Amino acid sequence: MKKNNIKKLAMAGILCAIAVVGSLFSFPVFGSKCAPVQHMVNIICAVLLGPAYGVGVAFAASLIRNLMGLGSLMAFPGSMFGAFLCGLAYWKTKSLSLTLLAEVFGTAILGGLSAYPVAILFMGKSAGDIAFYAYIIPFLISTVGGSILSGVLIYSLQKAGALKMIHSSSEQ
Repeated sequence: MKKNNIKKLAMAGILCAIAVVGSLFSFPVFGSKCAPVQHMVNIICAVLLGPAYGVGVAFAASLIRNLMGLGSLMAFPGSMFGAFLCGLAYWKTKSLSLTLLAEVFGTAILGGLSAYPVAILFMGKSAGDIAFYAYIIPFLISTVGGSILSGVLIYSLQKAGALKMIHSSSEQ
């Protein structure tokens, strides 16, 4: 049991590092920095580790990105809602396509809508005025890109049999 937790924690750390380094490959859309690698990591966490680890990795990566000046406060709602929903979707259904859709819905819709109060509370009224309209579209663009990347990667792992091997080694 303890060895399994150490493996999961190590994998979570590696995925967090990938998300932080991957944020160097971001692009601006309206008032948001789109970082599709974060959404790819959310889905990989959902498939390999589950919803709790996914939210933890999304929070840690967002915090590190903000501390390093690589992200904005919008990274928190933009990544954590998607990580939770796609983790829950994969945990309950084991369907990759439903997991990808859950990431897109959680990030673009729930994350985009929750960016509005975050922008007002922490960034001021002027940022809050545009947040409701300006974050759903950029979050959607970012999460669709990350979902496509992770979908290709996970389908390839599935087809090669590597995904089954990863799951069986983490259960031992």
